[in-house]
Amino acid sequence: MELPLLNRYELMWMIVLFDLPVVEKKERKEATKFRNYLLDNGFSMIQYSIYTKMFSGKDACEKYYKMIRQNLPAEGKVDIITITDKQYGNIISYQAAEKIEKKQQEQLVLF
Repeated sequence: MELPLLNRYELMWMIVLFDLPVVEKKERKEATKFRNYLLDNGFSMIQYSIYTKMFSGKDACEKYYKMIRQNLPAEGKVDIITITDKQYGNIISYQAAEKIEKKQQEQLVLF
């Protein structure tokens, strides 16, 4: 039996952006703990304070909204943006004034 493929409007990217204080040793420790929490839960680092993860749909993101909220550092600002895979595919990236060509990601089959 062949499983149906999700379209790029159903797949969702969660983007977690944060600005955390890191002046004091305790603040640096909390910021590192939060970054490691994201990495341990399958997020990928895009930039030092921007992490992403793909989900099968908006409903699949709900669990992570709660988990992230429960693991927020005491200080700082954290934003979560959720966009479709189609929207994420429109990102244009540059590094040192050179455009980075993105590889087309293979379609996920979820079962």
